[in-house]
Amino acid sequence: MTTTPPNDTADDKDLPLRDDIRLLGRLLGDTVREQEGDEVFAAIERIRQTSVRFDRETATAERDPATRDELAQLLNTLPRETMLSVVRAFSYFLHLANIAEDQHHIRRRRAHELMGSAARDGSLARALERLVDAGTPLPELREFFARALVSPVLTAHPTEVSRKCILQSQHEIAALLDRRDRMQLTAEEAAEHDLALRRAVLTLWRTRMLRPNRLAVVDEINNGISHYDETFFAELPRLYGQLEDLLAQRFPGEDWQLPSFFRVGSWIGGDRDGNPFVTADILRTALKLQSTAALDFYLREVHALGAELSLSQLLVPVSPALAELAERSPDHSPHRADEPYRRALTGIYARLAATAHALDQYDAARHALGDAPVYADSGELASDLQTIADSLQTHGAALLAGGRLRRLIRAVQVFAFHLAPIDLRQNSDVHERCVAELLARAGRLSTAADYAALAEDERIALLAGEIENARPLYSPLLDGSELSPESAGELAIFFAARELRSRYGAAALPNVIISKADGASDLLEVAVLLKEAGLLVPGSAPRLAVNIIPLFETIDDLRRSASVMERLFALPVYRALIAARQDEQEVMLGYSDSNKDGGFLTSGWELYKAEVALAETCARHGVRLRLFHGRGGSVGRGGGPSYQAILAQPDGAVSGQIRITEQGEVIASKYANPEVGRRNLEILVAATLEATLLKREHDTDPEAFRAVMESLSQHAFAAYRNLVYETPGFDRYFRESTPLSEISELNIGSRPASRKPSQRIEDLRAIPWVFSWAQCRLMLPGWYGFGSAVEAFLAEQPDGLATLRRLYATWPFFRSLLSNMDMVLAKADIAIASRYAELVSDVELRSSVFQRIADEFARTCRWLLAIEEQDELLADNPQLRRSIRNRFPYMDPLNHLQIELLRRHRSGGDASKTDPAEERSRRGIHITINGIAAGLRNSG
Repeated sequence: MTTTPPNDTADDKDLPLRDDIRLLGRLLGDTVREQEGDEVFAAIERIRQTSVRFDRETATAERDPATRDELAQLLNTLPRETMLSVVRAFSYFLHLANIAEDQHHIRRRRAHELMGSAARDGSLARALERLVDAGTPLPELREFFARALVSPVLTAHPTEVSRKCILQSQHEIAALLDRRDRMQLTAEEAAEHDLALRRAVLTLWRTRMLRPNRLAVVDEINNGISHYDETFFAELPRLYGQLEDLLAQRFPGEDWQLPSFFRVGSWIGGDRDGNPFVTADILRTALKLQSTAALDFYLREVHALGAELSLSQLLVPVSPALAELAERSPDHSPHRADEPYRRALTGIYARLAATAHALDQYDAARHALGDAPVYADSGELASDLQTIADSLQTHGAALLAGGRLRRLIRAVQVFAFHLAPIDLRQNSDVHERCVAELLARAGRLSTAADYAALAEDERIALLAGEIENARPLYSPLLDGSELSPESAGELAIFFAARELRSRYGAAALPNVIISKADGASDLLEVAVLLKEAGLLVPGSAPRLAVNIIPLFETIDDLRRSASVMERLFALPVYRALIAARQDEQEVMLGYSDSNKDGGFLTSGWELYKAEVALAETCARHGVRLRLFHGRGGSVGRGGGPSYQAILAQPDGAVSGQIRITEQGEVIASKYANPEVGRRNLEILVAATLEATLLKREHDTDPEAFRAVMESLSQHAFAAYRNLVYETPGFDRYFRESTPLSEISELNIGSRPASRKPSQRIEDLRAIPWVFSWAQCRLMLPGWYGFGSAVEAFLAEQPDGLATLRRLYATWPFFRSLLSNMDMVLAKADIAIASRYAELVSDVELRSSVFQRIADEFARTCRWLLAIEEQDELLADNPQLRRSIRNRFPYMDPLNHLQIELLRRHRSGGDASKTDPAEERSRRGIHITINGIAAGLRNSG
């Protein structure tokens, strides 16, 4: 495949990007021609050229129907065997374009740094500049770091449809592009480089794109751990070092040994909401695999340090502590008698190897030189490493303490022996049934059904009494009969958590999250279960081992969230539990389900209001609030640029602590490449610093602005609910006009697409809901209702456009909201969406629903541009606009072929599932899903 991007100029900063895309496209085309033949290559080229011409007509004028018909004819008449090759070629090109773009971002960052450009937004340097310019007192800055917590949390929510081996091939291609960019190659080196790229592209082409079987939870655990080897082990310690060095430059003479406030968390192996495959044994496996990964990394680094620190005691003195550490080593070789650092490190290695075997039955690849005691905890390991660093620093070798050793000490402090804290999560309905069964067995109720009949006040009184009662509700030894499988499984998780916390440390399992929380009793039920497992110990000063975290997800739940917490804080029994957790309460907010429930605008506004109300409630009760943002990759699930999203939070909502989920394909796009990952980690710290210590809403009129948003939200909510939940047949329209059922067949995750065996949209998970709309290029969850809301508002306020423009200019929240919508609309294509609508068998339903969607799309675009005072979408982000426009010619054929394959697949023309033609159709559909997701980048 060849590419011909326009507007090449000598001073064009994007010229290297286009050169890379041309190179990769040419190599892919050569590979296709060599592997599939000239005829297949010629067909792909005809389609590509026609699609490029078709797309360029859109950029200049109305699309020529003749060009569209020509493209349709080319695609519809493809032989079945050729169609699959075409789908694979266009899908892989989009993956390769992503690699080139990521490398270009790295290239441009390096160019700015080499030129000495001013620090950019989202960088630590720029954040510290702003704090200094604002006159932030040094004690406030120190207080921030003393109690800060910044934590991206990896989840296994599946929209990343690429296999690990595909990602590995892509990493190799990225590394080769990076080498070519940074080095001046000789003719021989250039030839070798070209061959290496060709081999990598050939490997990619001949690797199966799709998984033959659905992922198991263990596969998801291993996928999550792989990002530590790729990025986190190296880049998180470097980030800490960079921040400490920048602080030392800004505030010389101060000691900037920062606490380990930035930690990557995980749900993988602990999130059992709707996933029956997450069990107590899986939780044990998750922590064992995590711990093994951490210890293996430490073993490799300690071995490497032993090779580096060959200092002789004959040439440099050492501290008494270091000498003692060397003496305790099992290394008694006369060849290293004068090398105390090496002997100390072989002793540390031996203790690490013993620890790995004791904790995880893991045997180090390199055997220790002798027996050594196990480390009681990671603090002992960090202390030994710090002894080496202190000796180097005090005896003329501080430079040697500042490289690998400094990073390893920080890694041990951050990752400990458990690698990442795992959150436990379950739906409140499951907790309710489990507690009801326990209460009935203990004689507190006649039957489990009686609990469901209790009013909320009665439940609270009953549960509060049980939390204060030291006697357990159930004992298998005393009760003699088994619990139901569901209740037994829930208790097993909590007993396993107590066991694993004892084994790996309390930080390994610090949180229990309650999905679909809507009342105070939901949190008290979890407290009862924790008491059963010994993770809550009653008494006058009760001990609570973990944080109990409600997840408020629907619009109604968000609106009730502050009153729920108010009720809890007013209960002496619960307030005592919070006191046992250092007066901190974490609350999780669900972006995905609130969007599916109420639409983009209302979800955003209700989340904002909930944050304000929760902050006020916690402040009244002397409780520090930490918010956990359950965001997805797409705008329809709370996605968008992290820097702007954090700065758009209401004042006081961040307060130095924030947790954010990282889901789906976003994990790979952010953290698979180490340099890209480092930038994304830096953004989270910089934004949290600024959001906490800088006042950002000083130019706004809060009451007036909130009144405007309330009006807009009410109108948008009505429009969205009317379409999605009040239009007869809309669920059928959605299922037939999108590849929802085909997405559910993809082997991309361990959990089902729906929470219940139901066709209702209410029971569908938010991930496939958003992912399906992205595939048909409508992106409806990211914008629907905004246009109607603005028109209704302007009908009430004739001069309201000026007000909306003022909100956009001065209010970070509103600007972020519209900026994300702008991006979604730019990626949408109403013409392509109209072709998906043709899949709906009911002609009247198809016509009426699609026309409403198309009209709202036009309204939303018109009023968004009017508020932004722009003539085109993404006018203030030309780089992203060019990127999207350059992708469309390669996405459009995939959409067209997906529609044709869906039509054939659903028509029953290929009747037998064992028919090879039917199997090719299914594979083709699934590969188009992969390619379109790659082209959109944040679609799930």
